[in-house]
Amino acid sequence: MRAELRSHHYSSSTEKSYVAWARRLIRFHQRHPRELAAAEIKQFLDHLLLNGASASSHLQAICAIRLLYKCVLNEPAPWLDGLVRPRNQRPLPVVLSKEEVRAVLDRMKGTPKLMAALLYGSGLRLLECARLRVKDIDFASAQILVRQGKGRKDRVTLLPANLRLPLMDHLKQVQALHDADLTVGAGSVALPGALSRKLPNASKS
Repeated sequence: MRAELRSHHYSSSTEKSYVAWARRLIRFHQRHPRELAAAEIKQFLDHLLLNGASASSHLQAICAIRLLYKCVLNEPAPWLDGLVRPRNQRPLPVVLSKEEVRAVLDRMKGTPKLMAALLYGSGLRLLECARLRVKDIDFASAQILVRQGKGRKDRVTLLPANLRLPLMDHLKQVQALHDADLTVGAGSVALPGALSRKLPNASKS
């Protein structure tokens, strides 16, 4: 199931969730999924609802089970399409005013403050900010290249002018830390894809 999810380029969090739902289904009935009928799948999903599962969790469980049968076991389960899905009532988003955002940022400091400012000013998601790489920041054009964002898509977003100097100062501190790590034989980072094999020295450059 993990191999199938990765071949479709699902995110690591989705992979973890889908595998967990498949495990829960098997543990619930103590039988192989091929031996389960539509009524037994419905019994598992009803059990989730009766035990407080949210509408989004219920829907995710259905998607995981559908992928399990269709792509892993090669046994399409058309009866899954007829299952009743609970309504997911979306609450109205809470939007902070500029003064409220400024008040929050004023109570932060260091790297967390810089990250929070990037999330707000550049529209980055949390993981996108945490995975941001030096080469993807274009100070000259005041842009940030977000690689492999939601849906595995790349996009360009803006770099706020008031974050240029704080970000440059942060990069200088990181460079000094990196140089100190290199002197003791550390300082390597994980590289995406097969870059670690293609460029064996890039992880420390």
